[in-house]
Amino acid sequence: MKILLVGDIVGKPGRELVRKSLRGLVAHHEIDLVIANAENSAAGFGVTKDIGDTLLESGVDVMTSGNHIWDKKEVIEYIKTEPRLLRPINYPAGVAGRGSYVAQTSDGRAVGVINAMGRVFMTPIDDPFAVVLREIEAIRAKTRVIIVDFHAEATSEKVAMGWHLDGKVTAVIGTHTHVQTADERILPNGTACLTDVGMTGPHDSIIGMEVEPSLSRFLTGMPTRFEPATGNPRLNAVIIEADEKTGRATAVTRISHSEKELAAIG
Repeated sequence: MKILLVGDIVGKPGRELVRKSLRGLVAHHEIDLVIANAENSAAGFGVTKDIGDTLLESGVDVMTSGNHIWDKKEVIEYIKTEPRLLRPINYPAGVAGRGSYVAQTSDGRAVGVINAMGRVFMTPIDDPFAVVLREIEAIRAKTRVIIVDFHAEATSEKVAMGWHLDGKVTAVIGTHTHVQTADERILPNGTACLTDVGMTGPHDSIIGMEVEPSLSRFLTGMPTRFEPATGNPRLNAVIIEADEKTGRATAVTRISHSEKELAAIG
């Protein structure tokens, strides 16, 4: 089984890349299921119903998120009715939405997806290391193939989660920093790890936002209005190959494609 996890989709440039190229990429790599982090898809901050529905129509099977999930107020009603949009599972009980989903491939095979959020340099919500273990036990009755999107700032916390879940899930893939790392590997007990899958959006930018306002914030310390950039859109993602019987990862491959490269793929 092959699973594609698409890095944080940023604004219209990221959405357009997904809309135009995702199905061709899926066909080219013979992907069985697509997960995409959608929390920055609405002008860089949050997600709306219209955008979420469009991503699903474009071929995304499950949408994950993170600390920007609540940036658009309308998402609260949307997430109540769309189980394929996840928010971090370690939000306290009673928060709208859910943190996991068991998806089905086109031929009926089950894949568990869990979304968790770190606490180092992030909002200090419930302990993700404890919460995720409980959810894994619930999902393993339905499938051995489980993918965790760990939305976190600190590389140490992401790497720690990989070792914490080694042998318990198929993959722990980091999101949030928008910078793809080059440390993909399979840990000794069969869990694939990547500290950050990167960003699907404009790479001539400062993590997706226009350079000048972002740079001004660093130079002056004064607040500025951030807007998504447009230049050099690229799709960052990772392909995870899994043994369905054991749930162990057999391969993990980073990909980073320009708009031109994606057009050539199909």
